[in-house]
Amino acid sequence: MGKKKDSKSTVAKLPKIECCESKTKCGRCPLRMLKEGTLPSGYTVKKRKLVRVDGKKVTKKKLAKAA
Repeated sequence: MGKKKDSKSTVAKLPKIECCESKTKCGRCPLRMLKEGTLPSGYTVKKRKLVRVDGKKVTKKKLAKAA
């Protein structure tokens, strides 16, 4: 059988790759996360898109490792 996940553990929310321009800013909006300071280190937002500070391509796999 599969393993049970501990209900007490919290998973970090990953930011979206691009902002959806919603007026009420969703929970994963990179703009909102940048403002709150919850964006993973090494990432920033330019022109509503999530980018890496070092200029490399953003991938979901690398983003999950950073968070």
